[in-house]
This record gives sequence, C-alpha cells and structure tokens, in this order.
Amino acid sequence: MTEQAEATAAPDQITYLDAAAGTTVGQDYKQRFLRALGLAPGHAVVDLGCGPGTDLGRLADAVGETGSVIGVDREPRMLAEAGRRHADRPNVELRAGDVHDLPLADASVDRARADRVLQHVDVPASAIAQVRRVLRPGGLFGMAEPDWDSLVVAEEDVTTSRRFARFAAGRVRNATVGRELVRLSTAAGFEIRSVEAVPAVFRDFETADQILGLCRNSARAVEAGVLADVDAEGWLQRLRTGPFLSGFTFYLVTAQA
Repeated sequence: MTEQAEATAAPDQITYLDAAAGTTVGQDYKQRFLRALGLAPGHAVVDLGCGPGTDLGRLADAVGETGSVIGVDREPRMLAEAGRRHADRPNVELRAGDVHDLPLADASVDRARADRVLQHVDVPASAIAQVRRVLRPGGLFGMAEPDWDSLVVAEEDVTTSRRFARFAAGRVRNATVGRELVRLSTAAGFEIRSVEAVPAVFRDFETADQILGLCRNSARAVEAGVLADVDAEGWLQRLRTGPFLSGFTFYLVTAQA
C-alpha cells in the first residue's frame, strides 16, 4: 500500500465500531438510548444493523430469559463476530437480512432499534416503513443518528475547518438523517414519543481522529482538491498540539407504532 493510500484508507469496521462504543460519548448516548426504549422482561426486540453485536448483550440483559433479541445485519463477517461474542446467550438470535426487507413477520416484535444505521442505508424511509410493519401495536422504535452538518472543529483557521467539515459530511450517504427522523417516522405512521439532541464533544485529538477521521479525511480532501496540502498539514499540526475541541449533534428519537 502506498503512503497516500494508507493515509486515506478506511479503518477496519469492527475495530471502528468497538472504538466508537468505548468512548465517553458512545457510552453516554447508548445508555440514554437504552433507557428510552423502555425494555422489560419478556420483550422481543430487533437490533437493525447489529454489526459485531456491540449492543446485543445489553438488550439481552434487559429483556431477560423470557425475552428475545434478534440481531439483523447483511454482512456475513459482522454476523459471524456477533455470533462468536454471544454464543452463550440462548435468547440472542442472528439473522442475515437487509433493513429494506426485514426477515421478520408482521407485528412480531415489541421494540426495534437502529443505532447509526439509517445514515448509511439506500432509502431511510423504506427502512423505517419496514420497522413499522414488524412492530406490534404500541411497540417502540428507537433511532440514534448524527447530523453531520453540525460537525465543527475548533481551530484558528476557520476556513479549513469548515471545508473539512463539509467534505467529511459529504462522504456520508444520508448526512442529515438525524434531523429528518421525526418527519420520516411520522410519514411512516409512527407517533413521536421523544426527541433528544445529544452533543457529542471530543476534547482530545487522538479520540476525535479515531472517530471522525481527521487525518484520513483531510488527506482525502487534499486528494480531491478541496484543501491545499500546506493548509491541511498546518491545521492538523495545530490540532495535535493545541487545546482541542470538536463535536457534532446526535438525535435520539423514540417513535410508537
């Protein structure tokens, strides 16, 4: 791999998801998210785009032995890792499938969750409609999605920071889906139960670089002609050595079928 290719390479997905969940920001919003779902023993819950099973254990603990957790993902590697991590949990089931065509019967689950999934899907409205189909009457759907248009990096070179933020947001398929969750859910026939805007704030460069891809995305921006190499290099150096602050807004939305 060339030096440039290495600089712009995407991180391993499983490593990235584990790292994001382990940050203070990740732990905070996930706890809020779990509370908003109102899980109880005996509930059947589906985790859309469950990845390597990051949250399946928490869900399984909440619904107990009488409940069930179904993790759905379209990536065999993710399902294999989730299966390895939760092989000792009889109330966790994994199914291969796409969020646009969930492998679940109509009105078959009490709760559903999508954690940073809708920002990546082809048609968020279609995925939300599928959740409406599989939820039982009165069931809850919890969504946690960022609004990447709110991404900021505090630095004296405001122009470079803005160009970086716009470029990084532009690499996400549905960059503004967080702010659109209420509209999309209402259109699918849901009643909105709660909306919470959660600030995701980073105070150290290393963590922000790991999660936001400061180095790799600035290298990509240089490659795309959005940033000049000299500007990006100086910007990154000052971010590494000076007081650091960056952040964006998460939207946590709970909707009722």
